[in-house]
Amino acid sequence: MNQTPRFRTVLRCSLLLVSLGAVAIACGEAGPDPLTVKPYDAAKQVTFNTPQGGTKVNPDKPLEVTVKREEGRITDVSVVDDTGHHLAGELSADGVRWRSTGALSAGAKYTARVATENPEGSPGSRSLTFATAPAKEQLTVEFAPENGEYGVGQPIIAELSAPVDKAARKAVERGLKVDVKPGVEGAWHWLNDDVLHYRPKEYWPEGGKVTVTNNLQGVKIAKGLYGGPPGEPLKMTFDDRMEAIVDASSHWMTVLQNGEVIRSVPITTGKPGFATRNGVKVVLGKEYFVRMRGSSVGIGGSEAYNLPVYYATRVTWSGEYVHAAPWSLGSHGYANVSHGCTGMSTRNAAWFYENFQEGDLVEVINSIGEDMDVFGNGYGDWNMEWPEWREGSALNADTKPDGSSATDAARLRPRI
Repeated sequence: MNQTPRFRTVLRCSLLLVSLGAVAIACGEAGPDPLTVKPYDAAKQVTFNTPQGGTKVNPDKPLEVTVKREEGRITDVSVVDDTGHHLAGELSADGVRWRSTGALSAGAKYTARVATENPEGSPGSRSLTFATAPAKEQLTVEFAPENGEYGVGQPIIAELSAPVDKAARKAVERGLKVDVKPGVEGAWHWLNDDVLHYRPKEYWPEGGKVTVTNNLQGVKIAKGLYGGPPGEPLKMTFDDRMEAIVDASSHWMTVLQNGEVIRSVPITTGKPGFATRNGVKVVLGKEYFVRMRGSSVGIGGSEAYNLPVYYATRVTWSGEYVHAAPWSLGSHGYANVSHGCTGMSTRNAAWFYENFQEGDLVEVINSIGEDMDVFGNGYGDWNMEWPEWREGSALNADTKPDGSSATDAARLRPRI
């Protein structure tokens, strides 16, 4: 077979490559690639709106970086505080101006790095460090309950040192981090302008742990108001899921541990006119002995009482307990004769007292009484349906299990 045509083709290709190589070398003689050149100092080219002479920056005002159009353009801006948080911003389409869209933190130190490009395409750079003025007004947060072990129904409470309007609530929620292990879906719910509660969609996981931290220090909440010192984090652990189902119509209480029935006892609940509230309640505390007087809750006349009560487990602030009621033993399992509390034998009350703790659950069903208040008379948080609870969060659908939300990009480039 004749190989000459193939040889000639290879030769022509080789000569073409040599020729192209010569052209490439010739073009390269025009100057170095701008991308390989060390950036020039753009200090005279780039201007910041920060005050001169070391004066601290007002955190209420946005940061601006500009360059004269005829001197080139800004290609990138990075502004980072001393904790590693980036300041969000927007670069104009022509690359002449960058302006922060996120709020500066008060009392923080920042490093700004600006990349530029001159009309010839050569890269430049400028860096600036500056500090922001401390806040004149600070918002502090107090968490409840105290650190410790709780039942799976215990909500988290955050009380603010000052009221905030609805426009500022997102900033507060983003700064209150709830870390749950194992992770569960949860959200904050605002009761008013200075109190909010956090709960999961369902109860906390048995054997779980939660850590709540305040990351608002220096963060802008509203004009002139910034987050104050973080304080100590709240740490809680959860034991078994303990639930008492109080059936006011059958006059029996069923106790479940992690979903399995472990005890059933005869009880009495509130009689007509004093019927026990329906709904889920959370154990608020326990008192081995308490003297119960009708006068303390506005009950007098023929219904007045003054009784020494043992093994009292409180479930509302207004005085509803699960407790020993030996004076009504004959009615247990048969009739409702109390003034609203759930009464049982001393032996059963002692068992309940020893096995239930703060955060455990007591649910009353089939009572002729009113429904448990969601807020204001203990922790009725679980009586609100999840979609409605979520509506009480300023972040709504953006809320993640730890209370955080998606934020704007830290660095924005010009649109093409």
